[in-house]
Amino acid sequence: MTARSLHESALSVLTNWNTESWHADSLRHTMLAFLDSNPEGCLRANTAGHITASSLVLDESGHRVLLTLHPRVGRWIQLGGHCEESDETVVDAALREAREESGIDDLEIDNQMLSAHTHPITCSLGKPTRHLDLRFLVRARAGAQAVRSEESTDLKWWPVDSLPAAAEVDTINHLVELANRR
Repeated sequence: MTARSLHESALSVLTNWNTESWHADSLRHTMLAFLDSNPEGCLRANTAGHITASSLVLDESGHRVLLTLHPRVGRWIQLGGHCEESDETVVDAALREAREESGIDDLEIDNQMLSAHTHPITCSLGKPTRHLDLRFLVRARAGAQAVRSEESTDLKWWPVDSLPAAAEVDTINHLVELANRR
């Protein structure tokens, strides 16, 4: 991995993202401007903010979603995290994070970005920063058994129409809606 290959891949997926609204398109342009001014914007060491990569993991039928109870956030959210030295692209980062956090090796990722989100957070740097999250659709084969990693308080398959109260319901419902359009 190089900061350059991650940077170029983030620019590419954002440039090719077919946004569904003016708000999403505005966010796309904001993230592109951020990357234009931050050549190392995909690395967690970039304290002004950095690109992260998430995966909406659906089962083969699309009726169940795999969520993690995030220890720092305290809510059920999609899988994902920071780009690492082993990642050649942001798509690689999203797939690696999905595999690491789910314990499922046999996952398939859609290379087209599903959505994006930005949020303030104090992550592993111990300093307030901003995550610019690129989100991808990942499918698990029927019967895939998830195994919780040390990065999660809990990990569970949920029916997409019956999410837990402590879930990022609006975000997950929006991601599932976008995934079902594909």
